[in-house]
Amino acid sequence: MGGVDRHCAQEGTKQEMNLSEEEIRQGQRFAFGANWARFLRGLNDDRIRIAQESLTQMLEVEDLKGKSFLDVGSGSGLFSLAARRLGARVRSFDYDAQSVACTAEMKRRYFPGEPEWVVEQGSVLDRDYLERLGTFDVVYAWGVLHHTGAMWRALDNVARLVAVGGRLFIAIYNDQGRGSRRWAAIKRAYNRYKGLRPLLLGYGLARAWGLTTLLDFYHLRPLASWRRYVIERGMSPWWDVADWIGGWPFEVATPEAVFRLYRDRGFRLAGLVTRQGYGCNEFVFVRSPD
Repeated sequence: MGGVDRHCAQEGTKQEMNLSEEEIRQGQRFAFGANWARFLRGLNDDRIRIAQESLTQMLEVEDLKGKSFLDVGSGSGLFSLAARRLGARVRSFDYDAQSVACTAEMKRRYFPGEPEWVVEQGSVLDRDYLERLGTFDVVYAWGVLHHTGAMWRALDNVARLVAVGGRLFIAIYNDQGRGSRRWAAIKRAYNRYKGLRPLLLGYGLARAWGLTTLLDFYHLRPLASWRRYVIERGMSPWWDVADWIGGWPFEVATPEAVFRLYRDRGFRLAGLVTRQGYGCNEFVFVRSPD
């Protein structure tokens, strides 16, 4: 086990045994935190810069000075770090204990002892916990709420965390109808049946990288796209494939359904990026005055 993995594991063991760990053991939930520990090993300044730029571009700001930022499902802690570097007061939480540990490791590396960045364990489905948090100028939940097992309740819950005039930045898997249902079955099988995992990972790798790899060889640039992906994402494509194939629970939504939900709760759409395939649609909503 590498240094990052050891530190994350040590921090994770400090958390009380919780439901998420039991769900992982029973094959009801993917161990996202284990993948984030690997991500931290390859993190570099370019990846942090890209994260900061994605926040400023989608939120249409130059910085976050004087703003409060809530990172819902913080994962590796990369975007919590980006927000803090942009000047925000940050609060990070995740349901997965090892993800919490990885976010804590990110803080330890870059902002040790920083009182303006709080890291803790919590659930976006726990209304009592959320009520204690108050409201924030920016609520960020990228690629998280569709993995809760109760996506629509989670979408409703985060709306309550946004201050009047504040922004909600979320990303939700695009609904591809029959295709999405097929992937849901694959993800469920991956988590329930360990013996199938190598086969399913091989299938996912072939779907994601088969044609690209063949084209790289055809153009006499073997694995060029793979190496470029590592540089840009800071993580091996292999582990991203594992994250995609294993990512359970799994739900999807059409852009129209997400828009209607927040419109009915007093939000206006300020930014939108849609995907035609299986990726995430990105939304930025602004909470209007009551």
